[in-house]
Amino acid sequence: MKGIRQRLLIWQITALVITGVLASVLTYQMAWSGFNRVRDYGLQQIAYSVVRHGVRTPPSRPSAPPPAAPAAEPATGASAATPSESDDDAASGDPAEDLGQFVSQIWSPKGKLIYSSIDDTGPPLQEAGMHIVDWDGESWRVYTLPDRHQVVQVAVSAAGRANRFSTMVPWLLVPLALLVLVLALLNHATVTRALAPLDALGRDIGRREVSQLHAVQTQSLPEELVPLGEALNQLLARVEALLSGQRRLLADAAHELNTPLAAIKLQAQLARRATEQQREAALNELDQGIERATHLVAQLLQMARLEPEAREREPTAVRVDTLAARVVAALSAQAEARDIDLGLERSDVAEVWGDAPDLRALLDNLVENALRHAPPGSRVDVKVEKTDQTVALEVSDNGPGIAPEDRERVLQRFVRLNPQDSTGSGLGLAIVARIVEQHGGTLTLTDSPAGGLRVRAVFAAHPGHSG
Repeated sequence: MKGIRQRLLIWQITALVITGVLASVLTYQMAWSGFNRVRDYGLQQIAYSVVRHGVRTPPSRPSAPPPAAPAAEPATGASAATPSESDDDAASGDPAEDLGQFVSQIWSPKGKLIYSSIDDTGPPLQEAGMHIVDWDGESWRVYTLPDRHQVVQVAVSAAGRANRFSTMVPWLLVPLALLVLVLALLNHATVTRALAPLDALGRDIGRREVSQLHAVQTQSLPEELVPLGEALNQLLARVEALLSGQRRLLADAAHELNTPLAAIKLQAQLARRATEQQREAALNELDQGIERATHLVAQLLQMARLEPEAREREPTAVRVDTLAARVVAALSAQAEARDIDLGLERSDVAEVWGDAPDLRALLDNLVENALRHAPPGSRVDVKVEKTDQTVALEVSDNGPGIAPEDRERVLQRFVRLNPQDSTGSGLGLAIVARIVEQHGGTLTLTDSPAGGLRVRAVFAAHPGHSG
């Protein structure tokens, strides 16, 4: 695709050339019309000159038959056309040369040719005024002037007039060509200057390092580029937020992994030094440390996969009741090992529009979080409630719960309300909050009827399912 500069120049120069051609055509037509008017006026002046002064043929050309005028007519000027007059009285020589192939004729009032400046008779007699006549195989412009005792007719060849005009045409087109050239250069300079802010913006962005994601200055941009600058600033802000989040995640992950890995290393050293009676307990501690590290790594991977650029999501209609039943079945063995009653309290048939792996991760984290913090002998209930427009996923327990002032903070990453508790990673509820946000739902933490914590995620129901 051509650049904006090229397209602007092509369109402007094309418009300029078309305008120049139209102007040239109009100029030609107007100049040709004006040239004809001036030359026709010259014919009229020659005709009047002939009436006043008569005509006289050059000495080298045989004269036409003398006019048969009566003796009483000398005062009219017809007798001035006879060859006996002196050359000083003939005023038509120079105008004839100026007008090219020029013919003058004198006719009697009855239409008899009295005089012709050429050997042939010339164009036929016309009515008074200007005419275009075909004679002798070419077109002639003829002006006829009646007088009391004679009719004077002056004619010039149209081809000769066109030849004379053709010598003037280049001088008419030269100013237009210069005008087109100058305007083309001015258009090029104007387009280059107008696009200079865009070039400067591109150079500014191109020179930046990855860490230089500050906003571009929009005050100096033309108003057409301000929306582009603002959109670019919004994009830079999102990229900055994404990179900052990833940096914080990496820093927090490194810090959080350092503790379990150090514990695993210490437990391995203790197991190596332990006696036969102590080795079994040391290996059990080592297994627990590995399990905690594995859980932390798994949740870090889940958090990383929730980033917008991590993977391409394919939203579909997800049966939430079926998903909840699968989660309860998958974690039943873990609940039984901890002596916790895990069950599906209510399961309405319901569908939501979303990403199935993310929704499965949401339920896994909610149930695992409840199993981890609920004491032995307690109960964890999973509920799916369907209304006309919403679907609610709810997990409640009768564990220690969370104080109301801590419920917002606990949704952040790596926040553990009890730092001495080494069983959690501080990522479970943060992952749940991120998934609910990406699906356009709402998340609330309240007290359960049994005194523990109730986590409720509400989503829009999929309209394609009747329930």
